[in-house]
Amino acid sequence: MHAPLSLAADAELQALSSVACTLEPTPDNERKWLLRDEAAFLLDGLLVRVARGRGALDLAVGAGLATLLVGDRLLRLGFSCLGDYARERLGIAGSTAEKLARLARHLADRPLLRDAVCSGAVTPRKAETIVALARGADEAAWVEKARVETVRALAAEVRAVVGEGADEEDEPWERVGLMLEPVAREKLGEALAMAGKLLPPGAPPWQRFEVICQEYLGAHPAPPEPAPPFGRIENLVPPVGPAAEREALKAWLEQEYQRWSFLTQFDPAPRPEQPAAGEGSVAGGGLAEAGAPVDLVRLDADLRRLRDLRASWDDLLGHLAMLLLQCGLWRDMQFLSFGHYCAERLGLSERAIRQRVALERRLYSLPELRVAMRSGRVSYEKARIVARHATEQTLEAWLQRAEQTTCIALLRETEAEAEEEEQMCAAGELRLRLPVRVASLLEEALRAAREAVGRFISPAEALQLIAEHFID
Repeated sequence: MHAPLSLAADAELQALSSVACTLEPTPDNERKWLLRDEAAFLLDGLLVRVARGRGALDLAVGAGLATLLVGDRLLRLGFSCLGDYARERLGIAGSTAEKLARLARHLADRPLLRDAVCSGAVTPRKAETIVALARGADEAAWVEKARVETVRALAAEVRAVVGEGADEEDEPWERVGLMLEPVAREKLGEALAMAGKLLPPGAPPWQRFEVICQEYLGAHPAPPEPAPPFGRIENLVPPVGPAAEREALKAWLEQEYQRWSFLTQFDPAPRPEQPAAGEGSVAGGGLAEAGAPVDLVRLDADLRRLRDLRASWDDLLGHLAMLLLQCGLWRDMQFLSFGHYCAERLGLSERAIRQRVALERRLYSLPELRVAMRSGRVSYEKARIVARHATEQTLEAWLQRAEQTTCIALLRETEAEAEEEEQMCAAGELRLRLPVRVASLLEEALRAAREAVGRFISPAEALQLIAEHFID
């Protein structure tokens, strides 16, 4: 069983919570009196311990999920895929579950790297960066590099060895906004509905846009992008700067502040005592041997206990990250952006941290939702859905609705309707948040539509042609 891991993690959690519970958001009118340096050091020290302390938990959860992927084990538990099991039983997103299982599989034959992640000496982000090269006789050297080098430096070194694309960071997103006439709105709405039928249930709107654009570009190749570009999609949030400039600035910050050595240095925790890998037990991040008998009931119970422990750590992580982000203290610690701070100090993606911060802010407005989460009435994923739609007056009805349905059904019933209503507002404005690659695909499709008609047309007119082609 995982009792030693649970006891060690719970003791650490209690110690951190006793400090974090005394910290509250700073009112706007009091921020000018904030002792920023002291606040930054305090919050950073707590955040780093919380974020890195989750390493052993994440590996244990990932090991259990990877074990379930073997053969028909998920079907025997009544689930068709890992995503369904993760959402309904563990309350975590399907993509997160796949990522945890993949990392656990990779680290199964890399004991030094696995131990370093379990102790917090190496963050999961660094482990993902070097996992392709940290094997065999080279493993020890890469683990030592990961202990002292930054994520950026490790990624650059890995690229130098295996080529571009070795370090796949979390995909950046862009916001798109443009005005649509009633006819264009009607055509686009019809095309989105049709695209939704071609995708798995609950597919987000950006995936439908991706399908529509791919279909159009398959029949109408886009011309090369003119220089300078014309007719760009309106209201795109511009990037912070060219990628090369951002990388150069990150490298300069590393050198200037000696990898932020003035911040509290993380003291790795001793690796929890590893239990014997019995039938179906979650053994601190290790995988059950292939073909070994697995007690699925026991494994499922182990994963649910780890889920509860991990949720408590996430709750604390969201609270502390909200306080740091609210005051912009990452600037005082000399990081290029909040995402830069998340990657280098916490070893987590900015998107994951911002999700927890967004939920934490809503929990201040809906304290009963926090109670429901902590009591196990709703899972983390269901709480995120409820937080987006509920008010103080409707919260209890939403909680009852969440209790009576599955996570994916609740998502399907609410998210598609809400996002489409937001996209097609009464003023006729289309508002979207797309991955950068999908935004680029959309812009390429707009250029192809202009090329097809032989003249410049507005993005709204081009989008109408693309939707009509998809419908046809």
